[in-house]
Amino acid sequence: MAIKDTPKLYYDVVDITYDFLGPAADRFIDRQIRNHLRKNPERINSHDLAGLIDWLRVAMAILTDDDKLVNDYVRQLRKLLKGIPT
Repeated sequence: MAIKDTPKLYYDVVDITYDFLGPAADRFIDRQIRNHLRKNPERINSHDLAGLIDWLRVAMAILTDDDKLVNDYVRQLRKLLKGIPT
């Protein structure tokens, strides 16, 4: 199954992040995409996702020392790579 590209992909990433960061999710994701991928957030595509997940892991690990939370977050994001419904 192919990953659907944006804007659905963007909103899927934000939705997953919302479960971990609440209302700060969209600003957090926008900042990561703009700073690390140098793209308009709603223009990310399936080719950007693996790199974005790597950056999100690092950023989340800076925000918390809860390894389980970080791993759960990354696990949910990786489901997007495989086309698994979150």
